Amino acid sequence: MSGPLRGLRIVMMGGLGPAPFCGMLLGDLGADVVRVDPVAGVDGPLPIDYTVRRGQRSLAADVKDPRGRDLVHRLVAGADAFVDVYRPGVAERLGIGPDALLGRNPRLVYARMTGYGQDGPLSGHAGHDINYIALAGALHGIGTAESPVPPLNLVGDYGGGGMLLAVGLLSAILEARESGAGQVLDVAMVDGVATLLAPYFGMVPTGTWRDRRQDNLLDGAAHFYGVYVTADGRHVAVGAMEPKFYAELCERLGVGVPHDDDAPSTWSAHRAALAARFAEKTRDEWERILDSPGCCATPVLSLSEAPHHPHLAARGTFVDVDGVTQPAPAPRFSRTPPAAPGAPSLPGDHTRALLRELGLDPEAVTALVDAGVVAQSNRKER
Repeated sequence: MSGPLRGLRIVMMGGLGPAPFCGMLLGDLGADVVRVDPVAGVDGPLPIDYTVRRGQRSLAADVKDPRGRDLVHRLVAGADAFVDVYRPGVAERLGIGPDALLGRNPRLVYARMTGYGQDGPLSGHAGHDINYIALAGALHGIGTAESPVPPLNLVGDYGGGGMLLAVGLLSAILEARESGAGQVLDVAMVDGVATLLAPYFGMVPTGTWRDRRQDNLLDGAAHFYGVYVTADGRHVAVGAMEPKFYAELCERLGVGVPHDDDAPSTWSAHRAALAARFAEKTRDEWERILDSPGCCATPVLSLSEAPHHPHLAARGTFVDVDGVTQPAPAPRFSRTPPAAPGAPSLPGDHTRALLRELGLDPEAVTALVDAGVVAQSNRKER
């Protein structure tokens, strides 16, 4: 392995959303990420978000069986961190809660990744991204004036969940290397979403942000910051907030629509004027016309289009992994660049190899496989 996190080992229980996404982020940068997946998932259908399983290794084990639980204990004995993806109390019932694992490794960082957190009235409730962003206030501010619109599952699962988990893990690991002691992290997506909203919670009391959708500078109300339909039914995104950028945009558009950034009552009429102009040409025509350093205008690209844009292609923002186009590792490091990502690991892809690393002899591994405690994928054996 290469990359700035080389030598770091993270063990995490298998799940959807934020935990494997965090595993991808850390694995991309060189960490040894070992995922413990359910035996039932071996050789089954692809997980819906299978691409975020890259940069990880998978051991499929039944942790309800004492022998499977013991394998988790053995994995964390030499690990820097462990990620629990269950609702509060489940890991304790399985014998892999914080007390049990910190008893095995006192320097372990034990992170608990949930939607609502470890305490509070909703801590035991099920939920998904849309529920967490609704509760924290984000969903209320995204969409049209008539109705909120879910922004994919980027805000809760990945921004407020997986990225916050990565920051928490790395912070606690750094501290553990100084203090020699581990600790437990309570990583809740509702907390992460609230953190992302920090600027807006500051602006509402001062009157610089109105707590209504499509009525503010950045939510689609302003004519100089929004999306316009073009003649071919596609779209152009405009972010010309500053007067000098807006002036350049208007010059290239050939319009004389005022900026009026301090006069929200005029924005609707100005938006209609710009919309009429954008409707006169196709998206690609506008891309050529508005291709200047100060227009702050870009085409709205689809997932299939984005990797082919000249800028993203020049930067190598996307890579091909086994025929699947996906984002390259980020950010970029000048001295310790990570290796190119490999294929995602599916449940049980590395079971035998990881058991050998734990010191189990071939007969012991075969016995566990035969007993159904662990499973090796038939797709490949590494």
